[in-house]
Amino acid sequence: MSTPDLFLWVALPYMVLIFCVTATIWRYVTNPFSWTSKSSEMLEKRMLKWGSLLFHIGIFAVICGHIAGLIVPVEFYRWIGLSDEGYHLIAIAGGLPAGIIAFAGGVILLVRRYVATKVRATSSVGDWMALIMLLVVIITGILATSANAMNHTGFDYRTTINPWLRGLMVFQPDPTLMVTVPMNFKVHILLSFVLYCVFPFTRLVHMLSMPLGYLKRSYVLYRRRDGSVYPDPKAKPNKERAM
Repeated sequence: MSTPDLFLWVALPYMVLIFCVTATIWRYVTNPFSWTSKSSEMLEKRMLKWGSLLFHIGIFAVICGHIAGLIVPVEFYRWIGLSDEGYHLIAIAGGLPAGIIAFAGGVILLVRRYVATKVRATSSVGDWMALIMLLVVIITGILATSANAMNHTGFDYRTTINPWLRGLMVFQPDPTLMVTVPMNFKVHILLSFVLYCVFPFTRLVHMLSMPLGYLKRSYVLYRRRDGSVYPDPKAKPNKERAM
């Protein structure tokens, strides 16, 4: 095992993780009011509607696919009777469209940020960096998966990248598992490390703040000019709730 491999697949992942966690906590503690997605809906709505919808649907499916492919051991799928051919067919049929949808949504958001004058004027370096890095990581993942499927290389990330990642999670990394991994997958992984380093300084941190409190919040009451309250506190529960 060469020194570069030890650095790339053992030392570097832990360095990125420590940096990402530390920087994220530092931002939350020192500047909590910046912890926001900085909505620009009032500046432009049409492109935002489609870009945000496509991106969030696609990226959610991509994340679920990564969990299923990189965290769940291959033995589990064989135990439930799912063949390797069946798994890869499902992964390609579901993973590639999800990646394409996420990429299309990201492109719309990037174009919107440039062509909408008001949105461009309020955009920070972090806004541009987050979108560009997301698109780069997504497209390299699509290309790696597509090339592996079309070339029929027989490479199975569930027997290489999967156990390597799980080894990192339990502090028992095995860098030898990454030796035979195709270069396009390695590039995709290394670029994701860059994204993790950018993450704490961009609007991406809002994904860590799920508004669960909204589900149990009290009604918001509005008073009309005549002094009456909307919605009526005495109204039946099935009446329309104030937004």
